[in-house]
Amino acid sequence: MRRIGLKNLDRYLLVFVVAVSLNFLLPRLMPGNPLALIAGVDVGLMTPDERAEIITAVGLDEPLLTQFIDYWKAVLTFDLGFSYKSGRPIVEMITERLPWTLLITVGSLMVSAVIGIVLGGWSAWRRGKKTDLSMLTGMISLQSLPSFWLGMLLISVFAVQLGWFPSFGAETPASSYEGMARVGDILEHAILPIVTLTVLSIPGVYMTMRYSMLEVLGSDFIRTARAKGASERRVLFGHVARNAIAPVVTFLAIRFAFAFGGSVIIETVFSYPGLGRLIFEAVSGRDYPVMQAAFLVFTVAVIVANLVADLLYPVLDPRMRVE
Repeated sequence: MRRIGLKNLDRYLLVFVVAVSLNFLLPRLMPGNPLALIAGVDVGLMTPDERAEIITAVGLDEPLLTQFIDYWKAVLTFDLGFSYKSGRPIVEMITERLPWTLLITVGSLMVSAVIGIVLGGWSAWRRGKKTDLSMLTGMISLQSLPSFWLGMLLISVFAVQLGWFPSFGAETPASSYEGMARVGDILEHAILPIVTLTVLSIPGVYMTMRYSMLEVLGSDFIRTARAKGASERRVLFGHVARNAIAPVVTFLAIRFAFAFGGSVIIETVFSYPGLGRLIFEAVSGRDYPVMQAAFLVFTVAVIVANLVADLLYPVLDPRMRVE
């Protein structure tokens, strides 16, 4: 297991270097110029000297290689700079937004894991029957739903028509809630984004669990267990589910990284003040430092999630262990 971890650690280090380098280059390859955002609506009235002064102040007049080196120094020292738009420290902005994204991402992942594992296991146990085929068809249909369409549909039904939940934000504006009242208010605002992410995540968990269990059900040791007189309950929970759960855990780790990045659309639809919304605002305004910092956080989340999955897999599946 240690050899697997060290070997993959080298690969993830290489992935990190490449991804962080791309985080620097991609924003600069986008069309547009941040000068209009930095200088405001009067940029057209500025003299060339005034424009040059602003560009120099934010470091965009340096050669690209110099900017790249400075960027890596900032990454390694956790000095992410300041936003072009607000002038605030970027670390402070990410610290404010990250908890909101983690709330809806982790919450949806936990709910979808429970529902997907239970439904996938039950469907595999009843493979080939009408309930299995109906559920499989329904999951494929759910998986094809666009995230923005599903979010807007939930807002239209549960926020606008029924009025059960708020349609935007993470808290009630200008509210004086404290203690449990504030917790309840936060949960009310988070329910619709969590439900949206959960509905989109369940099909993947379900299919992974179903196919994994079907593969285990066809194994020789399952037939041997039944031949020895093991009860169906023991076969299901002691042999099938136990051996089928490892790929599901791996999928959940990868799904966490995907949901973390996919929160951009969900947070934009619900005007949720998370990291995804921050990226949308930064991309709209060509705020290069904020884009780089947010993409860096997403990159680290993806790498860590995959690394955890690699480390967990040998623990859950003894066949993958290295003596």
